[in-house]
Amino acid sequence: MTDMKETSLTLGPVYYLWDAEKWRDFHFRIADEAPVDRVVIGETVCSKRQHFIEPHLAEVVERLESAGKTVILSTLALVTLNRESKQIREMAEVSEHLMEANDLSALAILKDKPHTIGPLVNVYNAPTARLLASRGATRICLPPELPFSSVKEITAELPDIDFEVFAFGRMPLAISARCAHARSKGKIKDNCQFVCGEDPDGLPVRTLDRQSFLALNGVQTVSHACQSLLSELDHLVEAGVRSFRLSPQDCDMVAVAKLHREVLDGTVDADAGVAKLRQLYAAAPLANGFHHAKEGAVWVARTRSLQAAWPA
Repeated sequence: MTDMKETSLTLGPVYYLWDAEKWRDFHFRIADEAPVDRVVIGETVCSKRQHFIEPHLAEVVERLESAGKTVILSTLALVTLNRESKQIREMAEVSEHLMEANDLSALAILKDKPHTIGPLVNVYNAPTARLLASRGATRICLPPELPFSSVKEITAELPDIDFEVFAFGRMPLAISARCAHARSKGKIKDNCQFVCGEDPDGLPVRTLDRQSFLALNGVQTVSHACQSLLSELDHLVEAGVRSFRLSPQDCDMVAVAKLHREVLDGTVDADAGVAKLRQLYAAAPLANGFHHAKEGAVWVARTRSLQAAWPA
């Protein structure tokens, strides 16, 4: 059984389009102040955004590594162009850093080379995880929609594989070759003018009844609710999960990381941690429904007998 204090935290890639300086300064502060063990960086959603971060990539990597963080380079979630495939292939050939596969096309390129698997790859059972590990995967971040019963079954069958769960962040739900975000603002994908940058935490999508339920992020669709597994960390650790992923939102992610570390270390109670997290990220309701095999947008109280959807 893994001890709570032996667990680690991973900061996932920034899914949203932030100004180049904001992206750089965000990671500088993570390097200097956040108690995370590894950081995944690089464009994951849309290759057109890559030029925003490229000027600062080297200095961000240097700052993170100087602070003792392990840097992992992210790959695209959907590869549709030859230049995108070429970029991943070239990165795999020359990079000295671990790479994270977020698309099946990257798996062929990374075969037999140590790499990690991101939460955008559908790993729903132990045979899939075993196959990925046999091809070089050293850590697998399970999809956020996976219920605890499945997580427990997978980790029990494969105790030697380092599994990670998506513990905080709006849940990635879908990726498309077309850009609904641009279309919603009267643009087309080929001439989008990067309007997704106007929504650094995603563009809210509401039903006809004006109920929030999704958010657009360029070609990606994410949940309106923010997944939080603070109340479930102890059970996940008991099940053999060794690492927890925090997906960046437009909030104080240093404070979010510190809070998760404090709950894991036992210095902050889980219930108090949830209350604090709601203050740190008030832009969306917290949810843990998928973990409990229920609707992903609901909040299941720690008593397990009480279930309530946190008001939007």
